[in-house]
Amino acid sequence: MRLKVTTWNVNSVRLRMSLVARFVAEHRPDVLCLQETKVEDGKFPLGEVRRLGFGHVAYNGQKGYHGVAIFSQLPFDQIEKRDFCAKGDARHIAVRFAPEAGAAAGAVVHNLYIPAGGDIPDPSQNPKFAHKLAFLAELDGWFRGGFPHSQDRAILVGDLNIAPLEHDVWSHRQLLDVVSHTPVETEAMRRVMANGGWIDVMRRFVPETEKLFTWWSYRAADWTKGNRGRRLDHVWASPAIAPMARSIEVLREARGWDRPSDHVPVTAIFELGAARAHAI
Repeated sequence: MRLKVTTWNVNSVRLRMSLVARFVAEHRPDVLCLQETKVEDGKFPLGEVRRLGFGHVAYNGQKGYHGVAIFSQLPFDQIEKRDFCAKGDARHIAVRFAPEAGAAAGAVVHNLYIPAGGDIPDPSQNPKFAHKLAFLAELDGWFRGGFPHSQDRAILVGDLNIAPLEHDVWSHRQLLDVVSHTPVETEAMRRVMANGGWIDVMRRFVPETEKLFTWWSYRAADWTKGNRGRRLDHVWASPAIAPMARSIEVLREARGWDRPSDHVPVTAIFELGAARAHAI
C-alpha cells in the first residue's frame, strides 16, 4: 500500500485555501499536514476541506496564531493534542490510523510546529528564543521517555524551524548566528532526533552534501535570486517505517504561486506492509 504524506506550513489555511485546493488537485496526497493554520477550532473551514476529498480531519487551533491540522483520506481512531511549555499553544496534533486503513492501520502521524524563536539568538535577551529552547528540551524529554519505540511505525512531520545541517541553509558561515541555524539549536535538534530514534527521511534521498531548502523569506524582493533558502520543514520516521520510504519531493514551484506561503509543500511516499497497532 502506498501512503503519500505531505507537510506544509500554509501560513493561514483560510487565506490560502485556494492554494491548498490547487495542491490537492495536482498532487493527491493521502495525508496533508498543515502548520500555521491561524484559525480557532470553531471557525475551521471543515466543509471546504471535506469538499477536497478528505473524509477524516483533525485540527488543533487558536485565534490568529499557530495551529496545526491533519487532513486524511484514511480513517483514524485516535487523536492526540500535546501542549508544550504550559502555554496552551496549538503546536502539535497526532493521529493513529484505524484498522479500516488497511496496511496503514496502527501507524501514527505527528504534526509539529516548533516556535520560530524571534530574531535574537540569546535567551536572556529574547523570550521567544528562550521559549524555543525550552520547547526543544521538553520535546527531547518526551522522546527520552520512550517514544517512539523502535518497533512502532511513526512519522513526524512539520515546520520544525531549524535547519540543522550545513547545506540546509544558503550559507552556513553567514547564518551561524542567525536563529534557525545557531549551534545551540542544531545541537538540540540532533539530541531530539537521537533520543527519539528518528531518521531524517529527506536526507535519505538528498545527500547531505547537496543544498536542500523548503523556505524562502518574504523579505527578499526576488526569492529566486541567489536561492537564499533554508530547510525548516522536515519528515522524520521511526526505524520500523523509515525503510519503507520510497521518495521525497519538495515542491519549490509553489513558492512562486499567487500570494504564496513562504514555505513549500514537502511530500514523502511510503510503501507499507501490515503491522500491529499501538497507542499514541
